[in-house]
Amino acid sequence: MTDQVRLHAFVRGKVQAVRFRLFTLEAAAKFKLTGWVRNRFEGSVELMAEGERKDLEKFLALLKIGPSMSNVERIEREWLPATGEFTKFKIRMTR
Repeated sequence: MTDQVRLHAFVRGKVQAVRFRLFTLEAAAKFKLTGWVRNRFEGSVELMAEGERKDLEKFLALLKIGPSMSNVERIEREWLPATGEFTKFKIRMTR
């Protein structure tokens, strides 16, 4: 049995117009995560990712660094039970 969980997070700081969503998409692929990422109108980036807890922890560590042009000030996150509803990781439209 694997330790499948869901990470719901809001990344705050200079995270829009710096390729942060693409960075997140590539990081999710590296760890074989499913879910989505999107910009929010107020300037944050929101994401929902599912996978093994150890992989999500590594994913989160990369997000704290972000792409070179970004400046991550903080990440608000919550851990939830995985639902298995996602088949891949994708970029969603702004909300």
